[in-house]
Amino acid sequence: MKKIVALILVACMIIGAFAGCGKGNGGNGTDANGRPKDHVTLKMYFHGSNVSDDKKVLEEVNKYLDEKLNVTLEPIWGTWGDFDNNAVIAINGNDDVDIYFTCSWSADEYNLFAKRGAWVRLDNPENNLLEKYGKEVWNLLPEVLTTGAKIEGSDGFGVYAVPGYKDIACQLCWDINVPLLKKYGYTVDDIKNTDYYGLGEILAKVKAGEGDNFYPLLIEGAVAERMVDNSIIVAGDSGSTNLLSYYINPKKTSDLGAYGNKILNKFATDEYKKYVTKTREYFLKGYIDPGLANAEQANNLRSEKQLTGQYLIGTQSYSLGYETQASAERGFEVAFVGTTPAYVDTTSSQGAMMAISTASKNPERAMMFLNLLNTDPYLFTLLDFGVEGVHYTKNSIGEVEFIENERAKYSPWTNGMGNVTLLPPQKGQGADFWTKFKAYYGAADKIPILGFTFNSDSVSNELAAVANAAAEYALTLSVGAVDPETVLPAFLKKLDDNGMQKIVDEANKQLETFLKNK
Repeated sequence: MKKIVALILVACMIIGAFAGCGKGNGGNGTDANGRPKDHVTLKMYFHGSNVSDDKKVLEEVNKYLDEKLNVTLEPIWGTWGDFDNNAVIAINGNDDVDIYFTCSWSADEYNLFAKRGAWVRLDNPENNLLEKYGKEVWNLLPEVLTTGAKIEGSDGFGVYAVPGYKDIACQLCWDINVPLLKKYGYTVDDIKNTDYYGLGEILAKVKAGEGDNFYPLLIEGAVAERMVDNSIIVAGDSGSTNLLSYYINPKKTSDLGAYGNKILNKFATDEYKKYVTKTREYFLKGYIDPGLANAEQANNLRSEKQLTGQYLIGTQSYSLGYETQASAERGFEVAFVGTTPAYVDTTSSQGAMMAISTASKNPERAMMFLNLLNTDPYLFTLLDFGVEGVHYTKNSIGEVEFIENERAKYSPWTNGMGNVTLLPPQKGQGADFWTKFKAYYGAADKIPILGFTFNSDSVSNELAAVANAAAEYALTLSVGAVDPETVLPAFLKKLDDNGMQKIVDEANKQLETFLKNK
């Protein structure tokens, strides 16, 4: 009897080896075409979407995925307004979402949630999903992205998400409604030659001309503060509200900035006080919509006003060529004016990523899907731009021209999708756009502390406490909705009472060690 059982076991092992069964092959073996035999559904949570009708797209996407991977994709189209809250709820609830958008600045922040055990380690030696199913995407990514993806997580030092190949350097810009600017006798050069503190004359003239219900300054408070003060996000900081700042040199970002290699409590600097004081002045004069001080509606309100042209000057994280896309989407000429050159920092290398959830029942197939999505131009273009002939057409040199009404119903956030270099160029970008794109970002300067990520483990309690305080005060201060003369001191006291200085000291201690070993 024992011999029979042993023979059966050996036979099973041999059959298994040839059939490629088990988790390591993404399912119960493969068919004659090398496709996994068992059909699975994958849910992926996207960010920044404006999608009200995806039926035609998903019909084509899932037909293609069925042929390639025996997979059905169910996207969750998170918006700028609801993603942060709902994605974190889904993660904490162990919902059956397979893949999440994550990054250095969203509420499901890459480093923090990797430490919490939310993301699968993709290069885990025991089951190396990257080696088995992700070689193609990993080999085409620039080194700055693959290096930036390697962090300390719950399963040790390794890769916990696939970086999106987008603008691999950061560049914050003023977003200009060009026709409205020209209407009042100004040019884009007037914005280039004027800093934030000198915009009053232009804002006043446009406000007077457009009326009481028009708000010319459309800012995302945290972004505007970084643009004006030349401060950047510190990787590993609180994902909900960034508490720390490192100050860069706005002229040459590889040189030291105003504070050298120091990390500061951003809210306690003279720069921050000056910024919120001027912003309060602009708010009281009616230049900033009060709705931007409401965390639950601010992002959606800003997106709506951008699309409808209800602004003069806004804030924008820029990607080369985005003015062409934005102009097409909004129906008027848009220009972007950078406040610094493009620069590479740790947060830009983690600026848009796709992580497989540890709650996923199909991590192998999820990795297969991410590999295909980020290496297959047909699939990526289909999921991002929609169906050719329905959502867009191509001109004689292969540039995409969107069909206005259809694009309005299906408009995912391109930079949150993955490898944008797979896309065809858009009208006005030129056939060689992606060659220029790669050269532009390849030449970007690197900041002095590139690669540094703050490990908050030793101050996790303090970080949570001060993040709660920041959630109470930071947004209203940064858009001018409250008086900084009274509110800022109260805010700073609350930060101090909850251990802010301990966090700053620990961050600088780690930075000193990092620079010594660099």
